[in-house]
Amino acid sequence: MKLVKYIGNPILSPHPDHPWESLVTSNPGVIYDQGTFHMLYRAAGDDEEHVIRFGHAVSTDGFHFTRVSDAPAFGPSEDGPDSGCVEDPRIVRFGDTFYVTYAYRPYAPGRYWTFPHDTVRYPEADASAPEAWKQNLGNTGLAMTKDFKRFRRLGRITSPVLDDRDVILFPEKVAGKYALLHRPKQYVGPAYGVAYPSIWIKFSDDLLDWEDKPSHLLLAGRPGTWEEKVGGSTPPVLTEEGWLMLYHGVADGGRSRYSVGAALLDRDDPRKIIARLREPILVPEFPYETQGCYEGCVFPTGNVVVDGTLYVYYGAADQYVGVATCRLDELLHELLDFKKV
Repeated sequence: MKLVKYIGNPILSPHPDHPWESLVTSNPGVIYDQGTFHMLYRAAGDDEEHVIRFGHAVSTDGFHFTRVSDAPAFGPSEDGPDSGCVEDPRIVRFGDTFYVTYAYRPYAPGRYWTFPHDTVRYPEADASAPEAWKQNLGNTGLAMTKDFKRFRRLGRITSPVLDDRDVILFPEKVAGKYALLHRPKQYVGPAYGVAYPSIWIKFSDDLLDWEDKPSHLLLAGRPGTWEEKVGGSTPPVLTEEGWLMLYHGVADGGRSRYSVGAALLDRDDPRKIIARLREPILVPEFPYETQGCYEGCVFPTGNVVVDGTLYVYYGAADQYVGVATCRLDELLHELLDFKKV
């Protein structure tokens, strides 16, 4: 089974008249509220430092989005730990408040697509500097908003000595606790039971209190396949059959193309995988997905279910935004036809 890509993709492209988003618009977090699709998207201009911010766009049909402002909606702080860049928002809602997990760095990453694989710009730092600063690590922060106009930064929710991204909150509590997916790069090797970065899950009574909570290995890659390295993609969707989780898989140990897989987790204990598809449901194939800052990449960061249709929003080639859809019940049926691997 494959998601159906919208014929009008990409639905958002760089804006030549906005210097802060003239090169990149990708990796969107999307949520549906009172008839409106709200999108926060990763945006960057054609500058050497490659400073990354968020833009805000809205839609009533899920396909045609309009930018809300000529200015960024959210950007790096002036002097905080996220002063280098903010990236890859994922959005959930509790009560009347939207919570946004986002990756950040203390320094802008630089034009990473011109560097060796998995390398970013490093600052000048002496031996006493914290690792997060010396290595310009990707940590994750939490912000909240009620209107996507005013944001409150709540702080870091990952360890300062780990490169920990793809951090995603479950949109509802599980057995009375908040649940979170994350992908710490350093959790590899015999001590962790995985050869490449994988998806881990943890639980907490508080949205900011995660660092000392036990982390459980949830899903690892499959050697020699399209998903040797894996990471979370979109907030899990609660269905009658369990939690639908979309994730990205990368071939060649994380050095090749990005595709998208699907798994079904137990409703009451999402550490248990009920089903997992063997083949990806979304792959890079069109020029806007194969030609860009990362060639051969589809990277979902937002999904919405409206009237039984699953809308999946993804970054394409680290430069554009696309959307693909399917009937939710058809994807669940496909998953239930497979046994847990």
